[in-house]
Amino acid sequence: MALNFANNNSLSAITTKPSGLSGGALNLISTQTASSSSTISFTSGIDDTYDSYVFKFINIHPASDSQNFTFQADTGTNTNYNQTITSTVFLTYHGENDSTALEYSAGFDQAQGTAFQYISNDVGADNDQCLVGSLKLFNPSSDTFVKHFISTTQNAEANNSSEENFTAGYFNTTNALTRVQFKFVSGNIESGVIKLYGIS
Repeated sequence: MALNFANNNSLSAITTKPSGLSGGALNLISTQTASSSSTISFTSGIDDTYDSYVFKFINIHPASDSQNFTFQADTGTNTNYNQTITSTVFLTYHGENDSTALEYSAGFDQAQGTAFQYISNDVGADNDQCLVGSLKLFNPSSDTFVKHFISTTQNAEANNSSEENFTAGYFNTTNALTRVQFKFVSGNIESGVIKLYGIS
């Protein structure tokens, strides 16, 4: 395998990119900003333009304390957000009091369930607490395969812990997914930004 170098071999003054490089670019499709929002829905921009999409969560702050952040998807122009999911979830946390845990979250996974999928746990509502992270959705327009997703979130817990949640699974449908909705299990999304990117 050949190595590619910048044409002028200078990292401080690259004027052209190395030959043979392509892909991996994040292409911003849309941005939504919460303001006491019960849900945030992306109802356009998810199609066969890209093979994979990524949502970025920036400072998602719940209106009420100790909330779990969730998502679901739907097909066509449907707005039921009840697609069949099989998923797996584990988390790790470290508290300000030095408590620790690494555990499988059996209560957050689904086996052919149609509920909103948990992607975070116990997000605090103190003024300085929020959630950040990402959700990757793979080949949502495929009419052959199930639709895989991977999410990683980090939040300040209501009990003053740093918690990271790892969620993965698939939508068990060969229909194209066209829309995604996010919400807390209870209460509004007080503030925060979600960005949708296509990966080329």
